[in-house]
Amino acid sequence: MIKIAYSPVYKYDLPENHRFPMSKYELIPEQLLYEGVIEQSAFFHPKKMMDEDILLTHSKEFLDKLNQLKLTPKEIRKIGFPVRQALIDRGKHIVQGTLECAYHALTDGVSLNVAGGTHHSYRDRGEGFCIFNDFAIASNLLLRDTNLNQILIIDLDVHQGNGTAHIFEGNDSVFTFSMHGERNYPTKKESSDLDIGLPDYTGDLIYLNSLEKALNQIDKLVKPDFVFYLSGVDILASDKLGRLSVSKEGCKTRDDMVFEFCSSKNLPVAVSMGGGYSPRIADIIDAHCNTFKSALNHQ
Repeated sequence: MIKIAYSPVYKYDLPENHRFPMSKYELIPEQLLYEGVIEQSAFFHPKKMMDEDILLTHSKEFLDKLNQLKLTPKEIRKIGFPVRQALIDRGKHIVQGTLECAYHALTDGVSLNVAGGTHHSYRDRGEGFCIFNDFAIASNLLLRDTNLNQILIIDLDVHQGNGTAHIFEGNDSVFTFSMHGERNYPTKKESSDLDIGLPDYTGDLIYLNSLEKALNQIDKLVKPDFVFYLSGVDILASDKLGRLSVSKEGCKTRDDMVFEFCSSKNLPVAVSMGGGYSPRIADIIDAHCNTFKSALNHQ
């Protein structure tokens, strides 16, 4: 049975403009249950990750600042919202959830985290609404504790996975692929193993053709044992931060292509949701729920 990590959203002391995006983490499970896509037993609430495991990826100085709530105003501005203890705690639940999803995927083929995809976080700092880098942390722990030799990260959020790319630069055990809006955040891009920057207003045809070519290229470049997939839905035409023009159906086809790529090669895949900022919350929820449906269809 498919397993889904779910970390409840605490009532943070956040500004009003940050509360709307957070609501999707509660609504995605509700919608999946309402539609009968999954049963309640599919969900698990991960524990908090231990600091010693986080330190395999993030610096001690950065983690100490977080634990002691001693980030500088500049560091807080880079993250993009006030940093509270509840937010740090939830971040530790989320990264543990992604790790546990990876282990479930090794058994079940696929597993999904309702949250995660925090790819802007660097080893020594947070950026772009990201504190801990869940894919980087989980990848390093899998490489340490299992017999996996190589991991592929497929990052299809509209924003480049700059933190992830920087953390694994020069590391042959993790292949990083990011397809994103070229003119979108971050202004300064890092170098992934494979980067595809798309122009503004890219629609379904070019987007999906570009992804197909990229997956074919990756197949020639790397032979991974495991895949992490960041399935951001901020590629939608309706997204207020995205700048691309992919339809909801195109976004679903994107998911189908990634899961088909993984299943055809018998590659276990752990998924994190990433971004989504359409003005209508229903558009965000529908697109994210399509990812879960696609995963189930390819399990």
